[in-house]
Amino acid sequence: MNAVAAPVLHLPAAIAEPNHGLLRKAEDVLLSVTFLTAMALPLTEIVLRATLHRGIVGVGDIVQHLILVVGMLGAAVAARQDRLLVLAVAGYIKGRIGTATRFFSRVVAASVTVLLGLAAADFVGAERQAGNVLAYGLPIWVVELVLPVGFALIALRLARQAHARWFGQILAIVLVAAASLVLRAWIGTPGVSTTPLLIGLLLATLLGAPIFTAVGGAAYILLVSAGVPAASVAVDHYNLAANPSLPAIPMFVLAGYLLAESLAPKRLIGVFDALFGGLRGGAAVATVLACTFFTSFTGASGVTVLALGGLVMPLLLASHYSERSAMGLVTAAGLPGTLLMPALPLILYAIVAGVAMEDMFRGGILPTLLMVGIVTAWGIWRQPKQLGARAGFDPGRAGRAILDAKWELSIPLVPIVSLSSGLATPVESAALTALYAFVVTVLIRRDLDLLRDVPRVVSECGLVVGGILLVMGVALGLTDFLVDAQVPDRLVTWVGHAIGSRIGMLLALNVSLLAAGCLIEIYPAILILAPIVVHVGKAFAVHPVHLGIIFLANMELGYLTPLVGLNLFFASYRFGKPVAEIFRAVLPLFVALAVGVLIITYVPWLSTALLHK
Repeated sequence: MNAVAAPVLHLPAAIAEPNHGLLRKAEDVLLSVTFLTAMALPLTEIVLRATLHRGIVGVGDIVQHLILVVGMLGAAVAARQDRLLVLAVAGYIKGRIGTATRFFSRVVAASVTVLLGLAAADFVGAERQAGNVLAYGLPIWVVELVLPVGFALIALRLARQAHARWFGQILAIVLVAAASLVLRAWIGTPGVSTTPLLIGLLLATLLGAPIFTAVGGAAYILLVSAGVPAASVAVDHYNLAANPSLPAIPMFVLAGYLLAESLAPKRLIGVFDALFGGLRGGAAVATVLACTFFTSFTGASGVTVLALGGLVMPLLLASHYSERSAMGLVTAAGLPGTLLMPALPLILYAIVAGVAMEDMFRGGILPTLLMVGIVTAWGIWRQPKQLGARAGFDPGRAGRAILDAKWELSIPLVPIVSLSSGLATPVESAALTALYAFVVTVLIRRDLDLLRDVPRVVSECGLVVGGILLVMGVALGLTDFLVDAQVPDRLVTWVGHAIGSRIGMLLALNVSLLAAGCLIEIYPAILILAPIVVHVGKAFAVHPVHLGIIFLANMELGYLTPLVGLNLFFASYRFGKPVAEIFRAVLPLFVALAVGVLIITYVPWLSTALLHK
C-alpha cells in the first residue's frame, strides 16, 4: 500500500497538539461519519428516484449543510496537526528568530480566528431568533453552531502551537484573549485606521500565519470598518452551504485518496509500461500517462511525485535515461492532469467562477492532450538513441496488464457516463465515483482494510477538504467587500487604459498567475484571485471556460518555478536532491510547458471546441 502525504496541506514539521485520546478519536470519528453520511444521501437519492420515483425531502440542503460541518471539522483537525494552508514562503526562518516569529504569527492568527468565531456566534444568535428549519423539524441554527465551535477550537490550537512549552502556550492564550477583545471593540470605531491592522496581518501571514486568517481577517477589518455588522462575515461563510455543487469537491477528493492509498498506482504503471514500454521513449510515455491519470484524481501533481516517483524512476533509468532527465520528467509529468476531469482545481474553479462544471470538464480535454503531447515528446527526445535491442510490444503482456487494472482504468467512465447520460447531478456523480473507488479498493482489490484503513483515509481527506473550504468560506466575505468597493470594476478600467488589447491583457495575466503559482497554493489562489480575473476576462470578452483553463494552466506551471515552486520541493524530498538540482533537471520541461501555456492562451479553440454550441 502506498502511504501518501496530504496533497496540498503538507507543511514543515511543527509543534503538534498532544494526543488527547478520546477527544481526538471522537473528533476523527465524527468527521468520518459526517463525511460518509453526506456521500450516502445522494446515492440513496439515485436509488429512490430510479425505483420509487421519489426522493428524500430536502436532500440537497441536508447534504450541503453536512459538507459545511465536514469543512469545519476537517479544518479543526488540520489545525490540530498544524497543517492549515500557509504561504509557501513561510517557515524558512530558524533559530531564536524563528521561534519569535512563530509566536507572533500564531498569536495574530488565533486572535483573528477568535474574531471570526465571535462573528459566527452573532450570526447563529440571529438565526436562532429567526426560527428557520433545515429539514424534518431540525432548527437550522443547530447545524450552524459548527461555525463558532469550529473557530474556537482552531483558535485554541493555533495559540497552543505558538510555543513548545506550557508557559509560552499560556502566555499566547492570554495575549489572544486580550487582543481579540481589544480588536473587537476597536475595529469599526470612527477615526481608527485600518492600515496598520492590515499591515500587521500581512506581516503575520508572511511569517507563517495560515492563509485563512489573512483572508478572513482582512474581510473582517474592511467590512466592519465600513459599518457592516461583523455577523456578515459569518453569513458569507455560511453561504457556502447554499452552493449546490459544493459537495462534489470532497467526494471526488475521497475517490482520489482511496486510489492513492491503494495499489492502483502500481497497476496503472504496469498498464502503460506494457502498452508503450517496448517503443522508443515508451518509458516516458508510460510515465506521463500514468502521472496525468493519477493527478486527475488526486488533484495535486505534487502528490503524484511522491506516490509514483518511486515506481517510475526505476522504469526510466532502466531505459537508459540520465538521472537528471528522469527527475525532470517525473517532477513535471503530472501537471497536465490538473486540467482533466475530475481534478479538484477544475471543479473548484467552476464553482468560484460560476462556470458550468460540465463545460470546464470538456474545456480541459484538448489542452490536457496538448500538454501531455509536449511532455511526452520531450521524454521521447531525451531517451538515448543507442539502446540495443528493445523487447518490442507484447500483446499478451499488454492484455494481462489491462485485465489486471480493469477496475482502475474504468473509474473515469463513472463521472463521464453518469453526467452525460443525465443519470446523476454533479454531486451525485461525485458520490458514485467515490463509491466506485471504495468498492474497488476495499471490496474487490482489498488493498485497504475496511476498519483499519478507510476511517484513516476518510479523516485525512476531510482534513484536506476542511483546509480548502475554510479559506473558501472566509474568501467570500473579502470578495463581497471588493465587489461593493467596486475594486474589480476599477481594475478593469485601469487594465483597459494601461493595456488596451486582449492580447496584452492575456500576456499580463500569464505573468501574474505564474508569479502567484510559485508563491501560493492553487486552491487559495483560485478562491482569492479567480473572482477578480473573471471580471477582467469578461471586460475583454474572453470566454469563461477559456479563461479558467488559462488560469489553471498558469498556476500549475508555477509549481515548477523557483524559489518556492511546490513540485520542486516534493521532488527534492522524494529523490533526496537539492532543490537547485531539481530545477536544473526540470528547466527544459518548464520552458516547453510554458510554450504550451502560451498556445492555450492564444488559441481559444482548444478550450472551447468541445463545448455545446
